[in-house]
Amino acid sequence: MRAFFVNIKCNPGAVYDVANEIADRDIASEIYSTAGKFDLLVKLYLEDDTDVGQFVNTHIHTVEGIRDTETLVTFKAF
Repeated sequence: MRAFFVNIKCNPGAVYDVANEIADRDIASEIYSTAGKFDLLVKLYLEDDTDVGQFVNTHIHTVEGIRDTETLVTFKAF
C-alpha cells in the first residue's frame, strides 16, 4: 500500500459537505480542514497496482462542490 495526499479546493460554503461526502464514501484514511490555497487535505492508502489518477477521478472528482485538486505522491515514510 502507498500513501497519497489530495489537496482539495471547494466551492464557497461547500467544505463541510465535501468532507462529509468523502467520509461517507469510506475511501480516505484521514480528512483534514486546512488554511491557505486549499480547503481540505485527504490522505489515501491505495494498493500498489491501483492507478491513483483514475482513483481520484472516479472517487474524488465526482464529489459535488470540488473546484480543484492537487494530488501528492509519496515515496518513503520516515
